[in-house]
Amino acid sequence: MGHYASGDMLESTQPSSTKLAVLTAFQEHCSGKRINTELAVVEGIRAIHPGKHVTTVAPRSVDLFGYAKAGHAEAKLITTGDSYQSLRAYRAPGSRMESGDGQLSDDVDFGHYEYNWNGEIFPLYHVAWVDEIMGLQSFHYILSDREAGDAVHSVAADRLVIKCGKWSSELHEEIYVFDNGHWQKNGDLWKAVQSASWDDVILDPAMKETLINDVHGFFDNRAVYEEVSVPWKRGIIMHGTPGCGKTISIKALMHSLQDKGVASLYVKSFDACQGLQYSIRSIFAHARVMAPCLLLFEDLDSLVVDEVRSYFLNEVDGIESNDGICMIGSTNHLERLDPGISKRPSRFDRKYHYKLPGHQERILYCEYWKKKLSKRSDLGITDEVCEIVAKLTEAFSFAYMKELFVQALLAIVGGRDEDEDMTDASVSATADSVKVVEGSAKLAKDGDKTESTAETESGDSATEKTQKDKKPARKPRKVPEVEVPEHLQSNAFLRVLRKQIVALVKDMDNTDDEAAAPKPKIA
Repeated sequence: MGHYASGDMLESTQPSSTKLAVLTAFQEHCSGKRINTELAVVEGIRAIHPGKHVTTVAPRSVDLFGYAKAGHAEAKLITTGDSYQSLRAYRAPGSRMESGDGQLSDDVDFGHYEYNWNGEIFPLYHVAWVDEIMGLQSFHYILSDREAGDAVHSVAADRLVIKCGKWSSELHEEIYVFDNGHWQKNGDLWKAVQSASWDDVILDPAMKETLINDVHGFFDNRAVYEEVSVPWKRGIIMHGTPGCGKTISIKALMHSLQDKGVASLYVKSFDACQGLQYSIRSIFAHARVMAPCLLLFEDLDSLVVDEVRSYFLNEVDGIESNDGICMIGSTNHLERLDPGISKRPSRFDRKYHYKLPGHQERILYCEYWKKKLSKRSDLGITDEVCEIVAKLTEAFSFAYMKELFVQALLAIVGGRDEDEDMTDASVSATADSVKVVEGSAKLAKDGDKTESTAETESGDSATEKTQKDKKPARKPRKVPEVEVPEHLQSNAFLRVLRKQIVALVKDMDNTDDEAAAPKPKIA
C-alpha cells in the first residue's frame, strides 16, 4: 500500500500460494492470546474462591505487610501443602564492623496469607512476577465475603485499604529518596539526619539565623501567604566552595523541621528508563501530595541539563500549584545554572553563598572542637590556641579544618602504646616524632622512609628526576607566619596541628594542580 512500481516490479508482487501461506502465519501470530498475568491471577483466584470479593491493590500505595510489621495487623503465611513460592535469602549485618551472623528471610513471589486486622480475617494472596516491559510487578489480592451492602467493591476490604493506604502514604522515621525513576522510603538516611544539629553548623551568625528563619518562617506563615494572595511556595539556592557547610546545613534543616511535621524529599538523580521528563513529573507530582515538604536537589547544575530545562521550569513555576513546597537546590558552580533558574524570582527566590570561612568562623570552628574535646584537658586546647590555629588556617574550608583536627588527633593516638594512658609527656613525645613528608599530604614518624631513592637510567634518583621534569608551577601556597607566644611553644597538640597544617597546605596545592591540568581529549 502506498508504493508505485511498473513492469517487472508489478509482476513480482502478484499473489502466490507461498506468499499467502506467509500471510496466514503472520495473521495467526497476531491473533494469538496476549499474556496479561494480572488478569490471569484474578481469574484464577475467582475460580477457586467463587463466593469471595477479590480486591487488588499495589504494595507501593497499600503496604499491607509493612502495616502488619508496624503492629497494626498480623499477616500469617500459610505454608501447609507447599502453597507458596519463595527465595530463601541471607542478609548480612549492615556492615562488616557489626557483629552477628546476619539473618535469614524469605522473598515471597507467591504466597497465601491469613491477614488479621481489627478482628476481621481476610484471606490474602501476594503475587510477584517480572514483566518484559514493566519490570517487576507485585500485587496484593484481598479476599472478603460478599455482603448485602457490597456492589462492585467490598465494604470490609475498602475499610482496610483506606486505613493501610493512609498509613503507607506517611513517613515513619524515613525520608523519601528519588532514584532510578521512583520514590523510595529510606530509613538509613533518616537515622543519619538525627545526629545533625545547628550547633554543629559553623557559619556567619547573621547568615545562619537568616537561613533558619527563612525556611522555618515559610512553613510557619501559610496564613500570611494566603492573606496577601501570594503562592505559598519557596525556592532557595545554596552555592559556593565545596566543604563549606552546604550539606550539613541541609541535614540540620531536615532534622529541625521534623517537629513541624514537614516531610523531607531528597532527589539523587533524574535518570530513569522512562526518561528525564518522566522523572521530573514524578518528583513534583509526589511533592504536591506530600506538601508541606522540603524538596531537595543536590548538585542542581548537574541534574537540570539543557534538554529538560524548560520542562523542569514549567514544573517549578507552571500552571499547577506548588503550595507548601520549599525547594532547596545546592551547587558548587552557580555560574553553570541557567539564568532562568538562578536569577528569575518566583522560582528560586533566595541565594545563600557558602564562602571560605573567615577568621571569626575559623575561631568558632576551633572552639567547637575545643568543646567536643573538653574532657581531654591533656591536649591543652585553649582560647589562645584557637586564635593561633584560626590565623594559620587562612583559606581553609570547613572540610579541611575538620581534616586538620582529625589527623592531629589520630597522630597523637597513634603515638602511644595500647596500654599507655595519654599524658602530657606522651603527647609531647608524639609531637616531637611527627614530621611532614615533603611532597605529600601525609605525616610520618621518625625512621619512616619518606621518599624514593631508586636511581634512573641517567643515574639520577627518582626524586631528582621528578624535580628536573617538573614544569614551572605557579607560586605555591604558604602557611601564614604567626608568632606563637613563648608559653605555648611547648603545647604539644598545637605543635602537631601546625605540622598537619603544613601537610594540608601541600595537599591543597596538589589538588589545585590536578584541577588545572589539561583534560585528555577524545581523538
